[in-house]
Amino acid sequence: MDRATKEKLVEHFGGVFADAGVVVVTHYAGLTVPQMEDLRHRAAEVGGSVKVTKNRLVKLALADTNAEPLVDLFNGPTAIVYSEDPVAAPKIAADFAKDNQDLKLLGGVMGDKILNEVEVKNLASLPSLDALRGKLVGLLNAPATKIAGVTQAPAGQLARVIGAYAAKGEA
Repeated sequence: MDRATKEKLVEHFGGVFADAGVVVVTHYAGLTVPQMEDLRHRAAEVGGSVKVTKNRLVKLALADTNAEPLVDLFNGPTAIVYSEDPVAAPKIAADFAKDNQDLKLLGGVMGDKILNEVEVKNLASLPSLDALRGKLVGLLNAPATKIAGVTQAPAGQLARVIGAYAAKGEA
């Protein structure tokens, strides 16, 4: 790999750590190529990515950033799973690690917060951003439908009473 390519990779990794909503660091020793492709496919479905890292280049990219404490995690066969959604990447990585013991969660970073393995798993247990938005919309719509039902009920009762008097008057 020539120097220009290495510089581009360092710049790419620096951008990933700066711009992604969350980055999860994993060890993937023992995973087969089809398993890695499966992990990449799962991540892509939720808008995330998986990148096998060059540890030396990532360490250069992490220098003087808020994610610099992660430098110690980049030893051995390391890959990162990242996404804009702060729950998507941890959820994909944790779910995949449950099915494949060869993928080990090491930690990660979300914004300025450094995450350990337990925090990554806790983050993975949260509902996704889209699911939370759906629940919020449902909560906002529920009172409106209840109010509409309550306001329509007296009018419906009044119509039934008038209808009953009309029927009684015809008889």
